[in-house]
Amino acid sequence: MFFFSQRIRMQGCNSLSPPVNVTIKAVKANSAVVTWDIPEGDPVIGFAITQQKKDVRMLRFIQEVNTTTRSCALWDLEEETDYIVHVQSISMSGTSPLSEPLRFRTPKEAETQASKSKDEVMMEEVGQSTQLRAGELIIIVVVLIMWAGVIALFCRQYDIIKDNEPNNNKDKAKNSSECSTPEHPTGGLLRSKIPKNNNNRMPSVNIIEV
Repeated sequence: MFFFSQRIRMQGCNSLSPPVNVTIKAVKANSAVVTWDIPEGDPVIGFAITQQKKDVRMLRFIQEVNTTTRSCALWDLEEETDYIVHVQSISMSGTSPLSEPLRFRTPKEAETQASKSKDEVMMEEVGQSTQLRAGELIIIVVVLIMWAGVIALFCRQYDIIKDNEPNNNKDKAKNSSECSTPEHPTGGLLRSKIPKNNNNRMPSVNIIEV
């Protein structure tokens, strides 16, 4: 009652115009957002909002000063309920007249969950596709790095084997020359010359004349 008496008292000395373009946005089963514009030149320092259920006398009064905001969240609403909202501007000298009444109805909770806008759905799909693409790129980069490592290791091993081939050929040639002889130039054991056995020769006969 204090707020209403103060508002009525201040209303007599005000020179403000009421807010214009009062609209309701983001209507859900239990909340909504009311927005408005202020006529140019009005020295506004705050706002006051009255919220009322249709066919119910009880009001909710919301007031805020030292602000330049042009929107206010309405909370603790009931689903499938009609509401009426008025907005007033506040200045140092008083408050403006009430704006034109704004009527809206809250939906069911199930309808709120099922009524995602196409933009929100598209944004979610874009976000998911972006995450998938980022994951795919990471996998591709990791695979490429692994392949590069395998190729580098193969090239290194190939170079080592190629460098060792001349040394192996030299060692083989050296070993072959050490094992060779004049009689066996291709290598092998040197056979010693053993005198033949003379047991099979005919005995010599010496004749002496007297």
